[in-house]
Amino acid sequence: MRSWLLATRPKTLPAAVAPVAAGTVLGGKLQGAWRWDFAWWALASCLALQIATNLFNDAIDHAKGADTEKRLGPRRVTASGDLRAGQVLVGAFLFLLVAGLAALPLWLAHGWPILVIGIPSLLLCYAYTGGPFPLAYLGLGDLFVLIFFGWVAVVGSCFLQTGQADVEALLLGTQIGLLSTALIAINNLRDVEEDRGTGKRTLAVRLGVRWAKAEIVLCLLGPSFLGILWWVWGWSLTALWPLVASPFAVWIAWQVLHAPPSRRYNQYLALGGVHLLIFAGAIIAGLLQD
Repeated sequence: MRSWLLATRPKTLPAAVAPVAAGTVLGGKLQGAWRWDFAWWALASCLALQIATNLFNDAIDHAKGADTEKRLGPRRVTASGDLRAGQVLVGAFLFLLVAGLAALPLWLAHGWPILVIGIPSLLLCYAYTGGPFPLAYLGLGDLFVLIFFGWVAVVGSCFLQTGQADVEALLLGTQIGLLSTALIAINNLRDVEEDRGTGKRTLAVRLGVRWAKAEIVLCLLGPSFLGILWWVWGWSLTALWPLVASPFAVWIAWQVLHAPPSRRYNQYLALGGVHLLIFAGAIIAGLLQD
């Protein structure tokens, strides 16, 4: 059970929780009431998709030789022999099934838009590291996270409450998505030398360490600057509350700028997850008070 828990990568799960929570609160605020049943189904589906992606990544990276003895990140259960690749892949498909079942009530309530969101999400859980065009190996993993754990998750969660796509949800999705992208960017910068040696062409490998650090700083600090738009649109507290998370963003950005890729990045990755949750919680507080 400990190996399975490790395989789900709990430190990455804030990237699934934060967008659903923030999008739900925004949608309820715009609508004037909340459908919490929709929120819980969306959260269950999003968490299952995140875990399925992590399990596929664990098994497929091992099969491709991307997880080596030089690995600086947490132990991977397939590469370490704790679980067999076949077991991990079965687990991944089971979580895809859970994600689909959790989305079923949402499809019955909202129809085809849920299929437009859900079917690509299910397919890309595998295509992130598997298939003929694995996104993570082509330098597209960062964009995948921004789109699906930012725009799709937030706008989709808001849509479940309002029944329409709102420009406020797109802004919120950009903020949350950038912070989620910072997590994968930190992860990829930590592993840049290993990935370069195994042919995994992440964005950090393609652009180099200097540009990878610039991406992380942009993703960490950009959401606070985007808060200006909330202020312009008359959501003053929604603009101000997230600033309480700024010290975390500044500290992580400073450390990344001055530290070479190493095991220390595991600490930055964990704090990045904490920062994402604090930011999401703060912007939710602002939304509720505006």
